Amino acid sequence: MKVLIADSIDEKGVENLKEVADVIVDTKITPEELIKTIDQYDAIVVRSRTKLTKEIIEKADNLKIIARAGVGVDNVDVDAATKKGIMVVNTAESTTVTVAEHTMGLILTSARKIAIADKSVKSNKWEKAKFMGTELKNKTLGVLGMGRIGSQVVSRCKAFEMDAIVYDPYLPPEVAKNMGVELVNEVHDLLKEADFITIHVPLTPETKDLIDEEEFEIMKDNAFIVNCARGGIINEDALYNALKENKIGGAALDVYENEPPKDSKLFELDNIVLTPHIAASTNEAQRDAAIIAADEIVEVFKGKTPKNVLNLPAVDAATFQIVKPYLNICEKVGKFISQSITGKIKELEIIYCGELAEIDNQEILTRSILQGILAPVLNRAVNTINAPTIAKSRGIAVIEGKQCDVTTYDSVIKVKATTDEDSLYVEGTEILEPKIIKINDYNVDVKPDGNMFIAKYRDIPGTIGAIGTQLGKYEINIGTMQVGRDKIGGEAIMVLTIDHEIPEKITEAIKTLDNVHEAFALKL
Repeated sequence: MKVLIADSIDEKGVENLKEVADVIVDTKITPEELIKTIDQYDAIVVRSRTKLTKEIIEKADNLKIIARAGVGVDNVDVDAATKKGIMVVNTAESTTVTVAEHTMGLILTSARKIAIADKSVKSNKWEKAKFMGTELKNKTLGVLGMGRIGSQVVSRCKAFEMDAIVYDPYLPPEVAKNMGVELVNEVHDLLKEADFITIHVPLTPETKDLIDEEEFEIMKDNAFIVNCARGGIINEDALYNALKENKIGGAALDVYENEPPKDSKLFELDNIVLTPHIAASTNEAQRDAAIIAADEIVEVFKGKTPKNVLNLPAVDAATFQIVKPYLNICEKVGKFISQSITGKIKELEIIYCGELAEIDNQEILTRSILQGILAPVLNRAVNTINAPTIAKSRGIAVIEGKQCDVTTYDSVIKVKATTDEDSLYVEGTEILEPKIIKINDYNVDVKPDGNMFIAKYRDIPGTIGAIGTQLGKYEINIGTMQVGRDKIGGEAIMVLTIDHEIPEKITEAIKTLDNVHEAFALKL
């Protein structure tokens, strides 16, 4: 395996990668050089300097993972990576404490006018009366976004005996209660009550200009607002007017709409503290970012899924323990369908039953089914990252549902595939190992693994023997056999595991036998 480190990271991360891979460190590589050489690498580590554009990613034929040693991935075309089947990870947890501490620093600096007092003293002035401050004790902290960083800020502010109200539409009320914070339903409710407001949400179309002129009118006239999240969440023109007209007490920014904020009007004001996007800049955070990035790459090289993948659905630890045993059977069912059905698949109907029906999100399971369906028929890499995108581009409609009336097994995955010419229904489960338990209307007990052979035939005496004789004629040894039928003398199906791959000519010969309707070989 070969890894390119395209931006400077802590040496500890480099050392960890060298234990498992051939590591090339080129922190001055140009876009022109990168587009020519990116196909040589299995993994790449970047920070902010290197831009992984669509054009570069499309040339990355062997790349398995892009590791951003930091939080944002603005410099990575995630959509292009997803279509290419490349994992994109970041190291968000590495900066949690660091950003929370910087937020506290800005809150304290604003409340006690530390920055302008420092400037005054260094100008040989002694203006004590000018720098009357505000205590944090008994004040209300308003937190927009209670993720990793927001919750850490709350923890630290409680040490200053502050109360906390939070707005986060994804935070369950019982979790908020356990954290000792009051959960409000609207942003404006928070803005009306808070003495200090801190922002910890991503920049999205919904959060762009989240704090604008109307919001500043709502705030208390002595309120302070801090942003260490992303520039653009606060409208800077509206902020300038609010500060200049003393509609709020003060502000502190570490992030800006345009970086660096050249010749910003905010520079004129004394009631704002400005830092150059350094909330995540500590030795400890940079060290941890490098280690985490390296660890994620090592996981991929081990054939495992890293925990910080941005282009895979997020699955909490408890849910993952439930779905993990079924990922294999989902992929196997997909492969089985892909190689057993005639025609181009137009629609997939997937029903999750039993324990799997009770979890909130089955997306990772559906992705595994799609991976199994698409991989055997495409001459390109297909994985759980790009499978949904490829399925959509091929016109495959996916319908998902839940059904809880399962008594025999803990969970069952039911998949019906439909083409213009055919349809196929398969049920699978996990009982110590993957099992296919139903094919169309036939109950079976099949381990979907290795070389397999399926024949559909009329249930007439001698048909099974004829098929076996034909296989024996060509020295194809049968490992296991499962047969199912709808009724005596009716339609039947035979599923074999065999020791060797069956040549096409043998399959065609079996199709010519009396009472055999269909025959095909599979490799799972």
